[in-house]
Amino acid sequence: MESSHVSALQTKHAGLERRIAEERARPSPNDVLLKELKRRKLKIKEELSQPH
Repeated sequence: MESSHVSALQTKHAGLERRIAEERARPSPNDVLLKELKRRKLKIKEELSQPH
């Protein structure tokens, strides 16, 4: 996998982690939003772990 692609995926992954943490810190976190963010984060993690 091209290093710029890996770098972009890592940046997206970190951004999703940050958004998940921010949402969890809210007084009433949106469970639906958290589930979607976690799903997207997992998809990126899976793509990063696959050899290309």
